[in-house]
Amino acid sequence: MRIKVDFDLCESNALCEAMAPEVFELDDDDFLQLKTEQTTDENIENVKRAVAACPRAAISLED
Repeated sequence: MRIKVDFDLCESNALCEAMAPEVFELDDDDFLQLKTEQTTDENIENVKRAVAACPRAAISLED
């Protein structure tokens, strides 16, 4: 699955980074960056938790 972020909605509050640090990180300017756009067997559960926890619904998964 592909990870998609709507950066217009994203508040860069780092909830996703806390849940899936292998995928999400805030840069030096506190903007969200994706380390990868693809889920793996190892990160899919963390990514799903991050999607569910995003207060602005800025993160989604696409087939």
